[in-house]
Amino acid sequence: MKHIYIVLIKAHTGLGKFARMFSKYDYTHIAVSLDSSLTDFVTYSRRRHYLPLDAGFMHEYRDYYAFGRHSKVKVKVFDLPVEEHCYEDVLRFISSCEGDEEQKFNLFSMVTMSIFHGFRIYKAHNCMSFCGRVIQLTGVISMEKPYYKYSIQEMDALLEKNFYFEGMLKRKSSPDYDNYMKRGSIWELIRTGSNTIFTLIKRMIFDRSRIEDEG
Repeated sequence: MKHIYIVLIKAHTGLGKFARMFSKYDYTHIAVSLDSSLTDFVTYSRRRHYLPLDAGFMHEYRDYYAFGRHSKVKVKVFDLPVEEHCYEDVLRFISSCEGDEEQKFNLFSMVTMSIFHGFRIYKAHNCMSFCGRVIQLTGVISMEKPYYKYSIQEMDALLEKNFYFEGMLKRKSSPDYDNYMKRGSIWELIRTGSNTIFTLIKRMIFDRSRIEDEG
């Protein structure tokens, strides 16, 4: 039996704080950890802290969450005990995301979640759809709707019986932290944001029929 950890994060980002003002719910980010030490997290997120639309598949670390002056980050963790063959399915899915340079961050589904309740774009995920797909592949949890239609709060409720830990994680240093925190220029902000938006629009128009090929 293997273990996969679904981790809800109370993000210290400006967007996270803004979302909490309206939702009154702590957790605004979600990731997967394959290790009970909770030091390496995989998800879809920004690749650099100050370039929010330069986003895609990411390995994140504790100091990405407890950045700057923060020494801790609040998390809620769920432990999913997974059969070997399902664990291999999860690893294959993660590997397919990590190894595909065409993968994009599904910004449109994320920002309209409260209206449209999630939708797919070819070769695109956000943190919710990525973790939803992992949960589905574990075979541990019965999901009553498509994996990409679960919000973080809904996944919180869905995983209630697999609760593992809630509290503060202490910051730990990671090798790439300085690059992650490197400030981008206005040009980088515009360029990366435009690339994300235009690529997603193009795929929504021209690649709709290819979504089902992804499974």
